[in-house]
Amino acid sequence: MGESAAIANAMTVDVEDYFQVQALSSVIARADWEGIACRVEDNVARLLDRFAAAGVRGTFFTLGWIAERHPAMVRRIVAGGHELASHGYDHVRVDRLDPASFAADIARTKTILEQIGGVPVAGYRAPTFSINQRNPWAFSVLAEQGYRYSSSVYPIRHDLYGMPEAPRTPFRTADGALWEIPMTTIRLLGRNLPCAGGGYFRLLPYRLFRQGLARLNRQERRAGIFYIHPWEIDAAQPRVAGLSRRARFRHYVNLAQTAGRLERLLRDFTWDRMDRVFAAHLAA
Repeated sequence: MGESAAIANAMTVDVEDYFQVQALSSVIARADWEGIACRVEDNVARLLDRFAAAGVRGTFFTLGWIAERHPAMVRRIVAGGHELASHGYDHVRVDRLDPASFAADIARTKTILEQIGGVPVAGYRAPTFSINQRNPWAFSVLAEQGYRYSSSVYPIRHDLYGMPEAPRTPFRTADGALWEIPMTTIRLLGRNLPCAGGGYFRLLPYRLFRQGLARLNRQERRAGIFYIHPWEIDAAQPRVAGLSRRARFRHYVNLAQTAGRLERLLRDFTWDRMDRVFAAHLAA
């Protein structure tokens, strides 16, 4: 058990397949998804096995598109004691939708997940962290559609996402009807630095990530959030041609090391579901 075992951090998985991510969207059209062999179910199974071996329960933010095609996977997630949450239907960025389209997307996904999983869905994470200062109306729409919390804001500067002026700690939105639980950052030299997983977890040395999360637990005495995608432990996934150098680097860097790093992370910290880690906020 790690030095920060007194505080449980939130383990989260964004359940989408490799061909659905933002980095590949310039070369793989949404209309072509049906013709691509899915790898997500096998990769989720590998994550579930690792979590079970470590005694970890987490939150799986799942695309409705994926859930419809892999209902047995969704039911296995729930049976394993994990929280089932929404990632939207088919990974369309929220900042490319209007309020009515967004409402239809999240209502459809909530219904799909609840019908397949047989449990209430309270949480939501926007594809590519695409809730920001340009679309704050999204929080009210989420509350209106029955969601209790969102984990969609990343308080950093990034070319694809980010809301650096947002609070680093959970905050109420939609006139208090919804909690936003932002992605984890650490404060250093007047800047918010990412410490929540994803591509940064693959790129940076493991010890730096571990130090950052331990610092949050130890100095700020609060929980962090880690996120991973199933495709990030799949080094054998197809290499897609035609990507820019930046997109290719972002998607493929250090895939072969991710599973091993994840196993170290599961040992080094204490983990639980979003709804339990942040229960005090959600009950307020």
